[in-house]
Amino acid sequence: MKGNKLISNLVLGMMCLTGLASTQSYAAKLPTVTMMVGGIDKQIYLPYQLAQNLGFFKKYGVNMVLSTEQAGGVGAEDAMVSGQVDLAGAWYVHTIDFQQHGKKVIDIVQLSGAPGEREMCAKGSGVKSPEDWKGKVVGVTDLGSGTDDLTLYLAARYHLTPKQFTRVGVGAGQTLIGSLEHGRIVCGMTTQPTVNAIEKMGIGYSAMDLATGDGVKMWLGGFWPTASVLARADWVQAHPDLTQKVVDAMVATMHWIHTHSAADIADHLPPDFVSNQLSSKQEYIKALAQDKGQFLPDGMMPQGGPQTVLSVEKLAGKIHKPIDLDATYTNKYVIQANALLASAQNAGK
Repeated sequence: MKGNKLISNLVLGMMCLTGLASTQSYAAKLPTVTMMVGGIDKQIYLPYQLAQNLGFFKKYGVNMVLSTEQAGGVGAEDAMVSGQVDLAGAWYVHTIDFQQHGKKVIDIVQLSGAPGEREMCAKGSGVKSPEDWKGKVVGVTDLGSGTDDLTLYLAARYHLTPKQFTRVGVGAGQTLIGSLEHGRIVCGMTTQPTVNAIEKMGIGYSAMDLATGDGVKMWLGGFWPTASVLARADWVQAHPDLTQKVVDAMVATMHWIHTHSAADIADHLPPDFVSNQLSSKQEYIKALAQDKGQFLPDGMMPQGGPQTVLSVEKLAGKIHKPIDLDATYTNKYVIQANALLASAQNAGK
């Protein structure tokens, strides 16, 4: 009996090794694509790692190698343009910025229709809208950053000029929290999990919601597309099949996000993404449930979104040449991805 058991274990072991080798061989045969994300552990950028963890990249035929930009290092979009990586997980607005500098970059799939930001204001400040910033100091990540542009645009929509209030760079996380806590700023624009930490500490509240579709429609006048997959136009032209495979995986991920709870999503992310010094897992889930509406269910560029982004950039004084918005994004691959997904779902019924 012992001999039979030993033989059975040996056979089982060989089958496991064979299966592992087969899986590794399969992965090795898949074409490799590299993508750098602008802060892969941020909640606003969760779809990229989620797609990886769900196995969607491999399912749709790509061996995806993800990386994240480091503080003080090369930005994801710059790494993509310079050819260090094939793709960038970054904001749509970079396509407009690059076009200003004669570089052709295209958004191949849109993941969110809102910046995922909230304007957090100090407890007792009474700030309800940008018009209440008059004569006060407001925090942004850095002067000239995306949060700075959004702050200027919010102010302008409420007839407040840059001279009527002060903007200072306070970074994110602990540095922004400290500035708010010690009265150096009355409000600061930030994302999760910093939003949750501020509320948990009782030092501030969310005065303006730029983290959901309804919020951006109210405060910005329409969808403001942010997280996306960016690629050089020449790379897309040279790799149409690979482009389609990547978009197929991302669109499948967006459908999955739309049909699953915040808890389900958190369970499929790395533990250190959802539980850290700023947030416990339960707090992460609560925050995600609150802001889940920023993610688009189909990967399509929201109608009017590019024009809203361009309007913000113009107000921030960053547009110096005519912009061809049609050249900054395409829905071509997304439309095919959604058709593929619908076909598979219908076949499964």
